[in-house]
Amino acid sequence: MSQQPINSEITADDKLWAMLSYLIPVIAVVVLVLEDKKARPYVKFSAVQSIAVTVAISIIATVTFGCGAILVFAQLYWAYQAYQGVDIKIPFISDFIRNQGWA
Repeated sequence: MSQQPINSEITADDKLWAMLSYLIPVIAVVVLVLEDKKARPYVKFSAVQSIAVTVAISIIATVTFGCGAILVFAQLYWAYQAYQGVDIKIPFISDFIRNQGWA
């Protein structure tokens, strides 16, 4: 994962919304509905990535009968990193989201 902030224009409010998107996936959906939040690139990318990670973790946990629950701790780490304003690179998911043009 990168340790550099992706944009110097990231506000404290952006960091808070990004962190909440990782902690509470419903907040990520709310972010994508709110026009002012959706217009902020850092918040939008974090929300889309959070939704993708939540879906992936749910599938892994279902297929492996709960062993994917360990990945929830990774989500807590990503939430902390989002609050620090760091560009979070999740293998496969980050590149997929960018290649699809979702964020």
